[in-house]
Amino acid sequence: MAQVLVAMSGGVDSAVAAAMLVEHGHDVTGVHLKLADVALQDQVPGHGCCTLDDAQDARRAAQVLGIPFYVWDLSELFRTEVQDPFAQAYAAGVTPNPCVTCNERVKYAGLLDKALAMGFDALATGHHARLRRHGEVVREPGPDTRLHRAVDRAKDQSYVLYVATPDQLDRTLLPVGEVAKDEVRALAHSYGLRVADKRDSYDVCFIPDGDTAGYLAQHLPPAPGPIVDLDGRRLGEHEGVWRYTVGQRRGLDLGTHERRFVVDVRADTATVQVGPREALACTWAEVAAPSWTTGTLPVGPVHVQIRAHGATVPGTVEPTGDGDAVRLHLDVAVHGLAIGQAAVVYDTDDRVCLGGGRVTRAERPAGLPVL
Repeated sequence: MAQVLVAMSGGVDSAVAAAMLVEHGHDVTGVHLKLADVALQDQVPGHGCCTLDDAQDARRAAQVLGIPFYVWDLSELFRTEVQDPFAQAYAAGVTPNPCVTCNERVKYAGLLDKALAMGFDALATGHHARLRRHGEVVREPGPDTRLHRAVDRAKDQSYVLYVATPDQLDRTLLPVGEVAKDEVRALAHSYGLRVADKRDSYDVCFIPDGDTAGYLAQHLPPAPGPIVDLDGRRLGEHEGVWRYTVGQRRGLDLGTHERRFVVDVRADTATVQVGPREALACTWAEVAAPSWTTGTLPVGPVHVQIRAHGATVPGTVEPTGDGDAVRLHLDVAVHGLAIGQAAVVYDTDDRVCLGGGRVTRAERPAGLPVL
């Protein structure tokens, strides 16, 4: 039996994770993290993960399970580590992934450090991902733990956990990754949890209405500049490069029926470049300071995923000789790869998450001018 701290968001996955661990005989304590400091009038039920309703749902689940429960206010840490860098990245023409950043600095790695410092043996979450040790299901913390995709591939969240180190995985439990989402809800009903039918949240938690541009407009000053085509011809104006990301098609308002996509964003010249879809094709990307869940650089063929729910493509990993940066060579071109996105590497069977990093460079198709 291990002493396990369970991060309880108020949703069905983390509540069932806690219930499964109690059933497995662990000494379980629940904690709800207040992360996004969203004003009460701006909270949207079912959107985000830090509303008053979410905290109450997590508390009720803990009461049903008969486990200790706490609420920790980490909103200031979340603001400095996630929200502020989110806005700063867009201002720099970079596309951030706040969920990866949150897992890296607050909700997973940061919380695990706190749990271990308090004497817990492990941290558990409701992430849909699996842990294996020598091919067997992990139910106790211990060495040689590997991160696998979830049983329910459609709900797989191993992408946002690529930042986990071997030591961190050895102190982690992810029970719901072993069951499909429908079964998670069925288990919630069997445990008597009121969140059994609660809808999943897909929004950035600190932007509950989903209006990223509107959120950024409240935190960044206007910075107008031109929208140009591949030849540098001015097609329009914008109010700030932070309103755009590579691969974007909607919201360009160029007054033409021709399909154009954002192909480059340059904060230093306040320029947004647009072009046809083929101008988005990339066959390699570089990531700086990658982390590997196995502790070692992958060798040989791999699969690479560049979006949280995107398809993977086969490729290889090559050290660049520039510090610890690596280049990911893609056997199939991907479209819309933006600087700042996470590129996550999986094994040849596309099952084991090997690690990854943030994209710092990506191929520009031959003949495409540099802004």
